[in-house]
Amino acid sequence: MKKLLFLLTAIMLLQSAFAQTEDKKWGFGGGFGAYGTLENGQIGIMPELYLSRYLSPRFDLMLKGDMGVFRTNLKNNLDLVNPFLNLRFKLADETKNFRPYLFAGPGYLADNGVSAFNFDLGLGAKYYTKPNFALYLEAGYIRGIESTTYLGETGRENIWKVTAGGEIDFGKAKDADMDGVSDNKDKCPNTPAGVAVDKNGCPIDSDGDGVADYVDDCPTVAGLTSLKGCPDKDKDGVADKDDACPDVAGLVNLKGCPDTDGDGVTDKDDKCPATKKGDKVDASGCPLVVDTDNDGVIDSEDKCPTVAGTKENNGCPIDDAAKEAISTEMTIEPVYFDYDNSTIRKTENVKIEKLVNLLNSNSNYNVGLTGYTDSKGNEEYNLKLSERRINSVVKAITSSGIKAARISNKKPFGEAQPAATNNTEEGRALNRRIEFEIVKSK
Repeated sequence: MKKLLFLLTAIMLLQSAFAQTEDKKWGFGGGFGAYGTLENGQIGIMPELYLSRYLSPRFDLMLKGDMGVFRTNLKNNLDLVNPFLNLRFKLADETKNFRPYLFAGPGYLADNGVSAFNFDLGLGAKYYTKPNFALYLEAGYIRGIESTTYLGETGRENIWKVTAGGEIDFGKAKDADMDGVSDNKDKCPNTPAGVAVDKNGCPIDSDGDGVADYVDDCPTVAGLTSLKGCPDKDKDGVADKDDACPDVAGLVNLKGCPDTDGDGVTDKDDKCPATKKGDKVDASGCPLVVDTDNDGVIDSEDKCPTVAGTKENNGCPIDDAAKEAISTEMTIEPVYFDYDNSTIRKTENVKIEKLVNLLNSNSNYNVGLTGYTDSKGNEEYNLKLSERRINSVVKAITSSGIKAARISNKKPFGEAQPAATNNTEEGRALNRRIEFEIVKSK
């Protein structure tokens, strides 16, 4: 009997490769119950111990040891020792507290000096009072072996048993991101350290907007992923928490506020909301009254803003020698250009010819050229375009025999000083021009 007990202990230690639940794969249980023989109805007490190992959501492997003691009508207190290697089939998953099961497996029975292989089968149930502790109750049948008793009787004792006890589950589950949820159940296995997670191991998203609280700038109100979880009521790309005008769409660089006249001052702060494009304004959005050359003509209306002139000549100076009135016959109409083009139209060549004839007939007069564009395109580009138009006209004049020295000045103004509105195609066509100024030479 001592050898059999030693063998049982050794087998239980060798079975340490098996386990219990998906997270805590080991289970250690023990209990007491009653057993009886089916042939003559004798009963006794049955203590038992077992070690179980989780195999899958449906199966556990159990190494169990049952003993029969204090059986009636026996001279010895110890009646039998029976280790089993059982397979436990679970009828409920691990989310339930009450988990019924079936079990069966081979064993080795030592009964009153006779031993041989046998088997058991039965049913039971566990009830978990804590995540790692359960009470169990099971009933089973043990197939006996043929033996001769101390009374000289020969036969096979088939045994029934009923036992109850408790089971403790243990084992360390792998948790790579150390968030308290095992890798087996973790749907977000790479959560950063220290981030609060839900039962699935995923970062908590309190407002349900798809942005986890730990990266959500507005964790209590649903928002947009592109704005780090913050809402944007007016859909202008500026989060409401940063939007100075959250109820009306505006510009990102103006904290979400609109600027209708494009002067860089938000409408809510603009005291002159209809300022012309390009006008310099003060902090209140009103045009600055600037007269750089102090000639009484403000820069926005001065065709020569850096040189003092006269109001009659749009802010440009008139030489004393050239103050004589120029007859209407010496006035040359502007030359007009196609959109984004510096090539002289064929229809405009007649004006160039008139200018050349006028200069050939009046050797004491020179000509000044000023170039303009419409408002399409940026200011820098338009300034260069007006310069190219001047160069085209200069080339046409000089190729007709007029010396370059007789061109007194060339002034590109780009889109400044429009001759007509830029809001219509007709107006823009009038703004794409080269103007001429006939002046008397010194």
